[in-house]
Amino acid sequence: MATIYDVAKLAGVSPKTVSRVLNNDAPVRPTTRKAVEQAIAELGYIPLSAARAMRSHRSGLVGLITGAISRAPGHSELRGLPDMYLVQGAQQAAAETSKTLVIADTGDKPERINQLFRTFRQHRVEGIVYVAEFHQEVDLPVMPDDCPLVLLNCFDRKNTPAVIPDDEYGQRVLVEQIITHGHRRIAYLSLQPNAVATYLRTMGYRKALLQAGIDYDAALVETGYTDLRNDSSDLWCALDRLLALAQPPTVICCGNDEMALRVYGILRTRGIRVPQDIAVAGFDNYRAITETLFPPLSSAELPYTQMGAQAVKILVDMIEHNRMPEPNPVLVRGDVVWRSSVLPLRQELQIYS
Repeated sequence: MATIYDVAKLAGVSPKTVSRVLNNDAPVRPTTRKAVEQAIAELGYIPLSAARAMRSHRSGLVGLITGAISRAPGHSELRGLPDMYLVQGAQQAAAETSKTLVIADTGDKPERINQLFRTFRQHRVEGIVYVAEFHQEVDLPVMPDDCPLVLLNCFDRKNTPAVIPDDEYGQRVLVEQIITHGHRRIAYLSLQPNAVATYLRTMGYRKALLQAGIDYDAALVETGYTDLRNDSSDLWCALDRLLALAQPPTVICCGNDEMALRVYGILRTRGIRVPQDIAVAGFDNYRAITETLFPPLSSAELPYTQMGAQAVKILVDMIEHNRMPEPNPVLVRGDVVWRSSVLPLRQELQIYS
């Protein structure tokens, strides 16, 4: 096995110069660096990273804790956009840095989280990203100063750096676009009542109505799912109440795209056409749903990939420059993707809406 001395001899430099190239801890002339890198490639030299980490106090590793891997295949319940997209965004951003992302899965067992934090610390990771399944508040162990932590898709009360979606913005912009298409009777079927996203998206819905001079009607707001089981019986009852109104909605905004998928089916069993009779919009822009439904579903994007990338960029900045993100938490906005599930309201219908 080649050694650092073999590399130095072939490149015509000192072992110290080879070390500088490997550790990138001192200036080296470009021609010298190129000669060293060529010698490394020719000899197939592999540096002893563990020993180098001990000397430099840098391992080059950042950890990521998630439950997305164990949850991904064949989950029995319909949920929102898979949190695997958060992991993919983090991986893409890490690949653009000098850091190596090490991913650990909780097995969907919350009791494993503390153990994984300890394991990462034992392996000298330089920082950790913790990924939550959905937008929520968490309470995690306090990390030492030499191992920064960034929360992804969650936040805490300790002012830990966090990256979360701008749920209020997404719902507001979606409803604003619906209003520009002439609709004024806009219903909202929310996610679970205690969800952070439900509170924020409902605020966005109400702000869009207020800005357009449309009075808020509580009868148009229903809970689509009362708990995490996402039981369709909730939807049947909610839609019954909406359709029984003296002035039923012309558009139904759904808490996520999977809810919209079920709404399509329920409406069609009643002979109600989408979008000719009632338009439908979703949230997440889960393309496996939005682009395969007929008609394709208009939806506010949940920017998971961008969020994952942003979390890693913040973590690396904290490691390299000891800079905290400003503001905190960092809100990431997604676009509204407009498709044909919402059409302009016909003039004759506007008269009665």
